[in-house]
Amino acid sequence: MSFTDPIGDMLTRIRNASSARHEKCVIPASRLKQRLAEVLKEEGYIKDFVLHQDDKQGAITVLLKYSADREPAISDIKRVSKPGLRRYVPTDGIPRVLNGMGIAILSTSKGVMVDREARKQKVGGELICTIW
Repeated sequence: MSFTDPIGDMLTRIRNASSARHEKCVIPASRLKQRLAEVLKEEGYIKDFVLHQDDKQGAITVLLKYSADREPAISDIKRVSKPGLRRYVPTDGIPRVLNGMGIAILSTSKGVMVDREARKQKVGGELICTIW
């Protein structure tokens, strides 16, 4: 069986580790996954991430963030654009996740960015995922 959705695998690993209250999760590395981890850190959904280089692909260790009473910072994370059905949105079609309480991550011609940054720069692109 071939592995067709590495981004979906990353999001599922983060979702599962967060719901199981793990401190960290390890994900096979790529540049897109590294940029997604950077966006999650900038937006405050994860504590930090560490990139481990090796002879092969490398790995990203994501340190998950919790509140004082061990509630995860990520309530839900959903993959929107999938390999079987890509979802592209123009600038005026970028969704507001929970009326601005969550974020949508897009892959645009100017890089991977959050929905409000894409609106500010007036660029659309592939809607990768939504997080709240």
